[in-house]
Amino acid sequence: MAGRAIRAEQVNATRELILTAAERLFAERGVYAVSNRQVSEAAGQGNNAAVGYHFGTKADLIRAIVRKHDGRIEEIRSRLLAQIGDSTDVRDWVDCLVRPVPEHLAALGSPTWYARFCAQVMTDPALYEIMIEESLGSPTLRQVIDGLRRCLPDLPADVRAERGDMARHLILHVSAERERALAENVSTPRANWNDAATGLTDAVVGIWLAPVTPSP
Repeated sequence: MAGRAIRAEQVNATRELILTAAERLFAERGVYAVSNRQVSEAAGQGNNAAVGYHFGTKADLIRAIVRKHDGRIEEIRSRLLAQIGDSTDVRDWVDCLVRPVPEHLAALGSPTWYARFCAQVMTDPALYEIMIEESLGSPTLRQVIDGLRRCLPDLPADVRAERGDMARHLILHVSAERERALAENVSTPRANWNDAATGLTDAVVGIWLAPVTPSP
């Protein structure tokens, strides 16, 4: 039993090393510019097949990285949702949409790679579907979407979908650019992730509440 427990710990440690190395390399270079061999080497694994052995395909590895962070992000969003209850203020729901990832990144310390990793993945049509699937599996995110829908009942469905896409891209890429600046020791408009989240919330509220121009 002791030997089995030690082996399990070793496997878990190896998986964690691979996940961390892959996230960093994918964030910095792009997903398809990085081979499994490079990930294995960066993780300190002598066996170049280590990535395939522990995770299977590259898509499986991407999904594992996303899930590594999802638990903490869900916890943060759940706490924020508990604080706003049945609010009818769009800003409250947008804050629950925006703030979890920046708060998670702040807790990780610097440097981080997750925002840039997500931005890289979202540019690939095949891997994009993984991110969408994982997002749709989030109970707290579905609550936020429902809350926004209740606050904006007159917003046409096509406009709602369009603005949801706009908000997602803004949150994703602004976070990724700030993360890159911090990693490169470049000054940023906001002093910390909390202030950055506030600025993002301001912008995303503006997107949701912008006037709707009728189609000609």
